[in-house]
Amino acid sequence: MDKLRNIAIIAHVDHGKTTLVDEMLKQSGVYRENQEIVERVMDSNDLERERGITIMAKNTAVWYGDTKINIVDTPGHADFGGEVERVLKMVNGVILLVDAAEGPMPQTRFVLSRALELGHRVIVVVNKIDRPDQRIHEVIDEVLELLIDLNATDEQLDSPMLFCSGRNGTASYSPDVVGIDLKPLFETILEYIPAPDMNEDAPFQMLVSSIDYNEYVGRIAIGRIERGVIKQNQEIEVCNFHRPEDIPLKAKAVSLYQFDGLSRVPVTEAGAGNIIAMSGIGEVTIGDTICARGFAEPIEFVKIGAPTLEMTFSVNDSPFAGKEGKFVTSRQIRDRLTRETMKDVSLRVTDVENSTDSFNVAGRGEMSLSILIETMRREGYEFQVSPPRVLYREIDGKLCEPVERVVVDVPQEYMGSVMEKLGARKGEFLQMTPVGSRMKLEFLVPSRGLFGYRNEFLTDTKGEGILASVFENYQPFKGDIARRTTGSLIAHETGEAVAYGIWNAQERGAMFITPGTKVYGGMIVGVTQKSDDVPVNVCRTKHLTNTRASGSDEALRLVPPRQLSLEQCLEFLADDELLEVTPKSLRLRKSILDHSLRMKTLMRNR
Repeated sequence: MDKLRNIAIIAHVDHGKTTLVDEMLKQSGVYRENQEIVERVMDSNDLERERGITIMAKNTAVWYGDTKINIVDTPGHADFGGEVERVLKMVNGVILLVDAAEGPMPQTRFVLSRALELGHRVIVVVNKIDRPDQRIHEVIDEVLELLIDLNATDEQLDSPMLFCSGRNGTASYSPDVVGIDLKPLFETILEYIPAPDMNEDAPFQMLVSSIDYNEYVGRIAIGRIERGVIKQNQEIEVCNFHRPEDIPLKAKAVSLYQFDGLSRVPVTEAGAGNIIAMSGIGEVTIGDTICARGFAEPIEFVKIGAPTLEMTFSVNDSPFAGKEGKFVTSRQIRDRLTRETMKDVSLRVTDVENSTDSFNVAGRGEMSLSILIETMRREGYEFQVSPPRVLYREIDGKLCEPVERVVVDVPQEYMGSVMEKLGARKGEFLQMTPVGSRMKLEFLVPSRGLFGYRNEFLTDTKGEGILASVFENYQPFKGDIARRTTGSLIAHETGEAVAYGIWNAQERGAMFITPGTKVYGGMIVGVTQKSDDVPVNVCRTKHLTNTRASGSDEALRLVPPRQLSLEQCLEFLADDELLEVTPKSLRLRKSILDHSLRMKTLMRNR
């Protein structure tokens, strides 16, 4: 039975993976005629749909003729690289999607290098060929250069290339022909991607590549059956390649599911080559091998790259603590973070020394940590987080720090300010390539040099620039980098902000709050261009006399405040500041709220 194909769709963020999967589902007849069709159906959680990004890899399956094609839609963002690395172990080939205007980007390079290392066959799809600024022929050359650069084999260099519009659901074999449907893509998958190994006579063996979690059945292991057959309620055991000393854990395959279209279908047995989900193993984790009882034989698994960034999550201790959140204790926060590590392999959670209510959470990047913060916030958690900090390593007796490969695509007139800013942040300029009227610049920049830069970058390029980065390697420490040149406007007392107080304070800088906002002493209410912090009294009301009436407040002109998103708050934080996160509010604050105590600490540290 070679009527099975397992493929992953890999690409840089926003190059159209999820939209292409939508069309593949539609054209393979997954939807009934009268069924409502959801856009980007694979992005199932609210955050994914709002941000237009994929966070967790998703499994689906379509039928083309009598062949079942298991498809894994992977995240494109560098911070979710842990997802991509393990998903590639489940498949026999990949569809590499490249935007017809942007061409290969840093994440394209990262995911493609992983696929080539595993020896996967690659189908190159140049997507979005209907863009008015497409440059298909240059992009073809760039993809070939990338394959050569990544030491692809001769066979991989001869990969088939297709030209698609994911949005219109068309594919063609030639860059100058617009297709009618996705038939060329389906045909190429069947011809070029090999069927998985179907040895059903050997004892059952499956590598767990992904974990889902369900309140009712606990952890659900997802992976491809390497060999043998599994039956429902069969006795199994779990072992791990990196922990050979452990005694295999005995368990039972309580429920088995296969993927069909958008749903998981319960089955009583499944054979080699299939991608399945299995429940019934309490402590299963990614990288474990599930075997038939008595045949424990672990499969080697790529150790997921270590985290490069860390933040401290702690119990909220501000004067407004506990007023807006449902889960506020250290035990509830610890349990939630531990549950996240079950699903996210690249996350590490450790206790902070000499503290019972703080936890160090290390991940692959600011994006992955901000997604975790936003998810917890929506679930009703209340806590506070520190600014992100990089994780240093000692290599050959030298202190080393993580460095990222940064690709910037900007209109030519903004090139100078980008080069100047990244140079000041210890960026090493690599190359520049003209792309129409724009420039593509490539740098190696220390991870800490990018903290707080994305916001500045959008301002400098009037919102027209594209900045993408991916972890490159560890390099010797590059020296001090100025984190922030501005100071904070700090509320002097607890109370409710009034128009008169804000009107007085806005002369000092830009405000973050509006009249009626509840504030406390030590809370950050704005930003000043001075390098030092400035205390302000936003609760101050006008003293009334017999010649001044309160009605004259109507003449006060207030500048609209700057509304900061979660990412912008994290970028704004200085080393002595924290972000208070609740389901309703994001409040920036000093870690030491008391003004005189803060001043003493500042003098001591100078």
